[in-house]
Amino acid sequence: MITPRPNRLKTTARSPYSTLDSRKLHEAADRALDHYLKRENTKPCFADERTTEERSMKMFTVVANANPEALLIQTYETFSSVSILLLDLAESLDDKQRHLAMAIYQMSEMGLMLAERSLDIERAISPA
Repeated sequence: MITPRPNRLKTTARSPYSTLDSRKLHEAADRALDHYLKRENTKPCFADERTTEERSMKMFTVVANANPEALLIQTYETFSSVSILLLDLAESLDDKQRHLAMAIYQMSEMGLMLAERSLDIERAISPA
């Protein structure tokens, strides 16, 4: 026979965040923005001492120890996507703009072939 047990631990779950302090939230948001935008509290974020060229070169980076084969595969996929986008664009254009889009398409196809050949060489060199 099963007898019901009394619930000895009658507690309610309390979150430490049940009351929000707007000042603390604002300070936390400022710290997060300072961290991710790399800004200092004393200077506005646009007061950067670097030149325009240095800033533009830091927008995209590739990790130093990236796998060469993975880089070639990504390059190939990027060129493939660009080629498809250019062909779609060229279909919607007329005359001079279409010829320009097709010229860019041909250059992207050359890049695609170079990446494909590099990938073949990389796979031939890498030990199996």
